[in-house]
Amino acid sequence: MFYMPVILGSVRRGRVSERAAFFMINRMKQTGRIEPELLDLLDYSLPMLEERLRFRNDAPPRVVELSGKLSKADALVIVTPEYNNSFPGVLKNCLDYFKPEYHRKPIGIVTVSAAEFGGVNCLAQLRLVTLAMSAFPIPASLPISKAAERLQEDGAPIDSSLDAKAQSFLNELIWFTEAIVARKAADQGT
Repeated sequence: MFYMPVILGSVRRGRVSERAAFFMINRMKQTGRIEPELLDLLDYSLPMLEERLRFRNDAPPRVVELSGKLSKADALVIVTPEYNNSFPGVLKNCLDYFKPEYHRKPIGIVTVSAAEFGGVNCLAQLRLVTLAMSAFPIPASLPISKAAERLQEDGAPIDSSLDAKAQSFLNELIWFTEAIVARKAADQGT
């Protein structure tokens, strides 16, 4: 069983991306191979970054807690809305706090948008950022356009085509996770 937290990258009031996070967690559980956990940035209230965690001796407790969960993860899923052709500052702040926690981890990216294109601009930028953190954004993505029309508040899909897309996305994420976890285990054995 792979431990894969889902980072919900928005704290905005009335956020629709929460629906997508619930949708992904439900689909991840259905695989029988993933143990998901929601890491809602609204719950963490991370202060603005003054220094990366590894360079601090006075880190806020919630930052230390989040670091432990990220370190333990086999892979991560980031669910984020697109704001002004990018991703929210609160997500960037969270990502910047850490670096070794992301090292050689597969990252699945789910983008949410009220518009037709499902957040593809923020997807491209987020891939660049995760690569800079030494993580591996998987080739598959899951852009969810017109999310309020396609997902109920509890994450249940209104649009049944999302199930097949999510399954394909998760298959790719599991494939990369298996490969990287196996390689890390082999490296530790040598």
